[in-house]
Order: sequence, then C-alpha cells, then structure tokens
Amino acid sequence: MAFGYGLHLTLDGYECSQEQLASLDVVYEFLDRCPEVIQMTKIMPPYVFKYHAPAPEDWGISGFVLIAESHISIHTYPEKRYLSLDIFSCKHFDHHPALAYVTELFGIGRYELNLLDRGLEFPRNVAAVERFLKAERKQM
Repeated sequence: MAFGYGLHLTLDGYECSQEQLASLDVVYEFLDRCPEVIQMTKIMPPYVFKYHAPAPEDWGISGFVLIAESHISIHTYPEKRYLSLDIFSCKHFDHHPALAYVTELFGIGRYELNLLDRGLEFPRNVAAVERFLKAERKQM
C-alpha cells in the first residue's frame, strides 16, 4: 500500500472527564507516553500550559510534543468537556492504540475521528527527487 508524506489524525473528543481535562499532569502524561504508544521517537519533553481565556468557560490546557516524525498536540476545554487532538507523522502508524489510549485516559464519551493521508505526491525516493529538481531547475 502506498502512502503519501504522512498520516494526520485529528480527533474531537466530547463528553470527556472534566477532572482529566483540567489536569496539567494528565495532559503531560498523555504527551509524554503517546509517542511510545504509536512507536515514534520523542525528541523533547512535552510542553504543557494552562490558558485563561477572556470568557471563563473557554479556559483549558494545551500541550505539544515534538517527535522525530513530526508532532502531537492537544487542547482541552474542561468546562465544555471537549478536547482537540492532532497527531501528524511522516511515518505511517497504527492509529488504533492512540485512539484507545486517549479515549481511556480522558474518559471520552464520543468522538469525531479524521485520518488524512497528507503529501500524496511527496517524492519518497532519490531518483524521483532528482527528476523533480531537474524539472524545476529547467523552468527557472
């Protein structure tokens, strides 16, 4: 099966645990462990912070971890019992373990999941890259 540049998972989680969504430690734990769950390479510790919005019900926790293969980010809204998750990787991964992990950890009641195969024309081999570059240079 041919893949493009990488798989991009987006997940919108509803009816989540307010307590889990409001915890800096839980969000950090998720970002710290998720790369291992999807067999990726974490290259920095997670960065997690609490955001206080002008509208009190819009506060939440946001976090990011850089992986060698790209990134994982999450935004939580405890008052709305909602989270938004992105996992993007230039290496194909099985999304099922990540889905199971985030669903259990945050007590997600229901979700919307999207899987995008990005960069469908990304040149994966050297010969293809050379042909592409030569064609580009001729146009210059």
